[in-house]
Amino acid sequence: MIRAINDGLPDFQIRRLEGMGFGPFLRLEELAPDVALIQALKERWDPECHAFLFPWGHMVPTLEDVVRITGLHVDGQAVTGTTYTSYQEPVERLLGLAVRGERSSLVQRTVLQASLGVASARRQTGEGQAEYLDRMTKDARAAMAEEEGDAADRDLRRFLTLVIGKLILGTKGDPVGCRCLPLLEDLSSVGNYVWGAALLAHLFDSLGTSSRETGVAGFFPLLQVWAYYHLPSLGRRVARRRGVVPLLQRWRFCRDERSLRRQVTLIHDTLDTVPFGHVRWTPYVGEDDANQSWVERGRPYFGRDIWLHCFNTVVPLHHRLVARTLGLH
Repeated sequence: MIRAINDGLPDFQIRRLEGMGFGPFLRLEELAPDVALIQALKERWDPECHAFLFPWGHMVPTLEDVVRITGLHVDGQAVTGTTYTSYQEPVERLLGLAVRGERSSLVQRTVLQASLGVASARRQTGEGQAEYLDRMTKDARAAMAEEEGDAADRDLRRFLTLVIGKLILGTKGDPVGCRCLPLLEDLSSVGNYVWGAALLAHLFDSLGTSSRETGVAGFFPLLQVWAYYHLPSLGRRVARRRGVVPLLQRWRFCRDERSLRRQVTLIHDTLDTVPFGHVRWTPYVGEDDANQSWVERGRPYFGRDIWLHCFNTVVPLHHRLVARTLGLH
């Protein structure tokens, strides 16, 4: 749905999103979730160290993984600021919508997408995938302001709220979080924030919830593709489009018809027996970075112990644990 709305935006809005650093992320194709893989990884998460604990030691997705897999920036200002007990006033003023309750930071997804022209995201009977996306794109294009101004700014804030609230900092369930809205008031500064680092902080926080809960909130494809690159012995990936960037577009899920619990058990068995030499610690060696400006911008932050911010959530990224696992000083 978000891809269809993005395709319906006027050219000047596309240029604004590119300038903010969201272009590569918004061009990503949908990745079917590998629920068993994500659940197995979640059950290996060590909430005290904020890292996965495997028989050979600790491993953790890094800012380099975020940049290369999603195309989001990790350099700039932390995603933080004032949070409110009620977002009713900024939602009404900046989006022209209403929150679910007086003390809520959530907006109904259906209301938000309807404000962008997509009243219903349901596929009609006999409608193919291409026809389905084309219909939503046409509906979105018809609802968008065609010239710059206040109406266009409101459209862009609505779209960014949907992208950030449902993808980058996604929550379980239907409503869309709008804690990001104060950072969207000045659209000229949106590109200064490190949305990639916020994505990782939010994901780490979600992994720390009870392993009895299936799935994670946040951008799960990052975990999925991270495992494809670092743990290829799991055999969960199938090549889709070679040579494209960001890297998420290169792979798709190898479907498995066995029960979820059986798949999770088999993944754990493989993780317990995989030879250390089959773990890929540096999977991006040899990648051509010439056409990936987002990688070059983020390079100074690769390999550093750093605090990751996502509003009230602040978590550590422990590279030293991984270095110790590798026997490095």
